Amino acid sequence: MSSIPFPKRKISRNVALEQLMILERTYPRAQTALGHRNPYELLIAVILSAQCTDVRVNMTTPTLFKKYPTPEKLAQAAPKDVERIIKSCGFYHAKARNIVAASREIAQRFGGRVPAQREALESLAGVGRKTASVVLANAFDEPALAVDTHVFRVAHRLGLTTGKTPLDVERDLTAVVPRKKWGLATHWLILHGRAICKAPRPLCDRCPLLALCPTGKRLEKNPAQPRGPRRRME
Repeated sequence: MSSIPFPKRKISRNVALEQLMILERTYPRAQTALGHRNPYELLIAVILSAQCTDVRVNMTTPTLFKKYPTPEKLAQAAPKDVERIIKSCGFYHAKARNIVAASREIAQRFGGRVPAQREALESLAGVGRKTASVVLANAFDEPALAVDTHVFRVAHRLGLTTGKTPLDVERDLTAVVPRKKWGLATHWLILHGRAICKAPRPLCDRCPLLALCPTGKRLEKNPAQPRGPRRRME
């Protein structure tokens, strides 16, 4: 079964801004669903969340952080011990190696403090652009927009981007979203993707953006449009 084709053209800037206003009203308390008390806990939680639900991560991290409450403690952990704790998060061999290595780097290179600069964050094991953006926006209140699978899908369906890569999508979104709201816009699009604009079957009849959405309009005209498998983006 083929997936729903994305619009081939971007909507106008005025329509995009109207869509964003509706998203902001719809999700006024948008924030990360990953439980954390400090930048270290958020960084580790985001690394664990790859190919895993936030709910599962939140069930796992209390045990992990009770045993390893600081980067210095986790840096000294045996990967096998960490694997036993995080196994339910999936890809636990690689994730255990990465969070132990990242913690070691934080302890040795950054004095035990998670760095608040993108280049430094992306130099840590297991940290790419998306993870760095989540940490910058949510731990340090820095303007950063993270493109995950929900943001990629919803931004395309709404006609906010025609980008082929996550970086292309990020550039299109940051060109229209006010800088101070980049982090919030990430959460608006994620929440909308989880609640309404689902991967296989978007709930267009419940969507507050239907009148402004090029994909929703097309599906209304052609309700038999096949709705295919979930797209993945890390």
